[in-house]
Amino acid sequence: MAEKDVVMNESQDSKENVQTQLQEEYLKSLESLEEGQLVDGVVIQVTPDQVFVDVGYKSEGKIPITEFSVVPKVGDKVSVVLVTKENKQGEVIVSKQKADVKASWKLLRQAFQDKAPVDGVIEKIVKGGFDVNLGGNSHAFLPISQSDSQKVEKAEKLIGVKSKFYIERLYSDNKINIVVNRRKYLEKSIEENREAFFNNVKIGDVVKGEVKSFTSFGAFIDLGGFDGLLHINDMSWGHVTRPKDFVKKGQEIELKVIRLDPNEKRINLSLKHFTEDPWLHFENKYHVNDIVKGKVTKLTEFGAFIELEEGIEGLAHISEFSWVKKVNKPEDMVKIGDEVECMILGYDIQAGRVSLGLKQVTENPWEKIGEKYPVGTKLTRKVVKITNSGAFIELEDGIDGFLHADDISWTKKVKHPGSELTVGQEVETVVIENDTENHKIKLGIKQLTDDPWVNFTNEYKPGSTLEGEIVSITDFGLFVKAPCGIEGLVNKANLSENKDEPFEEAVQKYKVGDKINVFVVDVNPSKQKAAFSVKEFKRKVQRDEISQYMTSNQDEDEGTYTLGDMIKDKK
Repeated sequence: MAEKDVVMNESQDSKENVQTQLQEEYLKSLESLEEGQLVDGVVIQVTPDQVFVDVGYKSEGKIPITEFSVVPKVGDKVSVVLVTKENKQGEVIVSKQKADVKASWKLLRQAFQDKAPVDGVIEKIVKGGFDVNLGGNSHAFLPISQSDSQKVEKAEKLIGVKSKFYIERLYSDNKINIVVNRRKYLEKSIEENREAFFNNVKIGDVVKGEVKSFTSFGAFIDLGGFDGLLHINDMSWGHVTRPKDFVKKGQEIELKVIRLDPNEKRINLSLKHFTEDPWLHFENKYHVNDIVKGKVTKLTEFGAFIELEEGIEGLAHISEFSWVKKVNKPEDMVKIGDEVECMILGYDIQAGRVSLGLKQVTENPWEKIGEKYPVGTKLTRKVVKITNSGAFIELEDGIDGFLHADDISWTKKVKHPGSELTVGQEVETVVIENDTENHKIKLGIKQLTDDPWVNFTNEYKPGSTLEGEIVSITDFGLFVKAPCGIEGLVNKANLSENKDEPFEEAVQKYKVGDKINVFVVDVNPSKQKAAFSVKEFKRKVQRDEISQYMTSNQDEDEGTYTLGDMIKDKK
């Protein structure tokens, strides 16, 4: 029994020695805690206002719950800074906030050395840039020039943005001065994304992007910091006037990749390639001379573009608008959005072109115009236009006949048709020529009566005389109207018998309206010209007198009678 008691006593002494040793080690560990030291604790209690943390001291530390961004649970490990080992109340004072700052600075220094990006939030605008919260009560300055990969138009749009930043500067003049750069991080990320895109994407793949901006030739699509181009011609197989009609800014869309150029870093995208090219089946649906329906999509100076279906558009040239009307502007006949009937005149599949005609769906009135208005047809119609050379007279809607100035009068020289005709005037005419092939009809007024030149030529041969009326006096002679209405010229050389008398003196003997006797020198009906002479008229009168006188004297005296005898008798 005594031996057993001895063993038990030894065991109890051993346990007390272990406890004493542990207590000594614990007291040493407490003594090793220093104020300002970063230590790990365990959450042992959470109240609405406080978090109690066991840091291995005789009393737990208390931390205001406001220092936690996320409320911890009992058993969670928390890093804190020992502020005071024991205050007057015997409490341990610890700080989670200071621990966060220390931990944050440790990370910031390491990131600066390693040139690694850190997380942060852009909180507010300051002079020259932004204030960035890096966490752990650490703030940095972000220059506006380094805040984005593109020019910042509206700084307020970056407020609240969470991003990664490179630390450009950590200290300056022994003061805390942190400067960060977001642009460098974005550009590096963009380049990595672009390189991955070219490595992984091939032509024909479908990609997602966001409509970023517009130009006159298309839209730029953001594919993850880098752009692809959606050209206006790749938005639809049909005609596209405005890119904004097909996509909206900020819209997320799927597109097909149709071109990749890694060297130039160019990416071409398409919307229309999700559907088949309609030109592949054009000849199965359309043929020359087919009459089809379409919609007017665009007007130009030379015609109208008409969409037959999405992706197939043809041009109706302005010359194919009407058989009879001269169309100066396409908008006088059609407007954008009109549904029209037209005929296919031709096409070029490779070039994607279709020629259309609007007039071909109606009957050509010129095909029967020859039957309707044969030469010799007399018409009373309205003058619609006057030109320097003649007048256009409307025969029916869209079809005009032309009356030349030379065909207004047989005898009168019409210098300008406006002196004889006015727009809107009803005139009687006759068809003198009908050229249906070239769409021309010639009219005449003078042809309604007989040609007076024919009657004049028959009645007044060269050598005959007549009495006329002076209608005008010019520098080169007198114009005299004959009894039948035609006018002839008395050239100044044919006005006076006296060669020495100047024309200016000789012409003073006459005035417009005077009756005058003239000798017919020449008549040219084809050119409608007649030449008269006063000088030759007087000579003829003299010759006739001599002839008459000589004849009468010969009857009285059968002897020879001379010119000298006649002069002597006159004396």
